[in-house]
Amino acid sequence: MKYRFLGDSGLLVSQFSYGSWVTFADSVTVDKAYEIMAYGYERGVNFWDTAEVYGAGAAEKVLGQVFHRGVENKLWTREDLVIATKIFTGTKEGPNARGLSRKHLVEGTKASLERLQLDYVDVIFCHRPEPFTPIEETVRSMNFIIQQGWAFYWGTSEWLSSEIIEACEIADRLGLIRPICEQPQYNLFERSRVEMDYDVLYKKYNYGLTTWSPLKFGLLTGKYANGMPEGTRLAQSEYIRSMLRGDFDEMTKQVEQLRPIAEELDCSLAQLALAWCSSNKHVSTVILGASSLKQMEENLKALDVVPKLTEEIKSRIDAIIPRVLKIATHDHWSQIRSKWL
Repeated sequence: MKYRFLGDSGLLVSQFSYGSWVTFADSVTVDKAYEIMAYGYERGVNFWDTAEVYGAGAAEKVLGQVFHRGVENKLWTREDLVIATKIFTGTKEGPNARGLSRKHLVEGTKASLERLQLDYVDVIFCHRPEPFTPIEETVRSMNFIIQQGWAFYWGTSEWLSSEIIEACEIADRLGLIRPICEQPQYNLFERSRVEMDYDVLYKKYNYGLTTWSPLKFGLLTGKYANGMPEGTRLAQSEYIRSMLRGDFDEMTKQVEQLRPIAEELDCSLAQLALAWCSSNKHVSTVILGASSLKQMEENLKALDVVPKLTEEIKSRIDAIIPRVLKIATHDHWSQIRSKWL
């Protein structure tokens, strides 16, 4: 495993990491989660990502039990782990139970720490931008959280570059702690924000990235070549299908056109897609999502594929799935508090 600095900080995170969005929220027991995470840790994974909203807090509870079991079994210590959570959506309804107000950020952080059974996390992300709370209030709140010792660093997730710049400028002007990293979706079909919109952030702030959905909800594994098999996430979840944002049939055809490249590199389509994400020098860590030990084993083999991605190989990939400029916008989550207005 190789490690990269998380943005403009001295914190090193593993090239591949592990997230608990869909898997821990609905289908992974503590025993299974421990098996997967122990395997990853023994192979160098040190960054573990979750959020208050995943399973309405259930994912954080599972992770908390896994972390403590690892300590009890002397597999790791708390200091060996880089743990991140995200605050915004909350775990219940209410006009102040969501968003980026000082009230929710502080109360949400304390609730997350309780579920995780931890005194602190290493990184806290503001899980979405929010148009209703002044960015200065959010920056001051995150600075307060760090000063309390509840987190060491903070970041953004799915923010526009203009919003991140404003947050950094406010922090610099007021002598507060600025965010160091963003957590965006990044894969072969979602490239515009990371490769174009955020370019100024890399140059101005050395901003880091912890990217999610490297396999585009499983589409880049090739398993949807003949439709949506029963039991798969795309077949089961209308919400996840809505996040595809593209022509499903056309995308599956493009994925199949990548197969000869994967065969040439002696890897699976999934490993090719994961390695491609990690080959971007601005990506600090690629967040994997595995619901079984076998998936984790196969995903981590992408480490061996990264060095094989020459510029010639990348050009061939670009010819199949070209980078397309998309206007950066907010999703519906950013407006979640509007129903109380």
